[in-house]
Amino acid sequence: MKPSNHDEFRDFVAMRSTALLQLAVLLTGGDRHAAEDLLQIALMKAYGRWAHIQQPEAYVRRILYRQQVNRWRLRRHRAETTVPVLPESDGGTGGDSDSELRIALWAALGRLTKRQRAVVVLRYFEDLPEAKVAALLRCPVGTVRSTAHRSLAKLRVLVPELGPEGRTEQVRPLSYSSKGMQR
Repeated sequence: MKPSNHDEFRDFVAMRSTALLQLAVLLTGGDRHAAEDLLQIALMKAYGRWAHIQQPEAYVRRILYRQQVNRWRLRRHRAETTVPVLPESDGGTGGDSDSELRIALWAALGRLTKRQRAVVVLRYFEDLPEAKVAALLRCPVGTVRSTAHRSLAKLRVLVPELGPEGRTEQVRPLSYSSKGMQR
């Protein structure tokens, strides 16, 4: 690789790694270590083709999506990732209901299957159209629709505060940093 390409790649990683890590965390269901591994693999693949890449961020995001799809297609038996149970609300303090809802939504997202989580992240967090999600996950558009429908129904069961009409449009998505979940 030419030194100029190496510098461009280093600058790209410095500028976009936080946003790409956030996406990877969402794709892995909140598992930061798996997200870091996923991002590392994507960046290694991009580095090898850097001189030929026209749109670097789109290219790396596509690698992230496809690599995650490949991970859940593997038939390995792995231990379940445990998710801490949220403490019961005391009800008397009122608290920040949007924050509590985001935390509950974050925990519920981790309880979806990998395919459901991928569809929800791509469709609603990344705001991609169904056809684009289908192309990225290499499945029919109907599968994306039915998976999204079942995923949202499951999220409404896991987080009853969403209700039948849903409150997701009122709640800004969580972002993840080294300091934890943030707005």
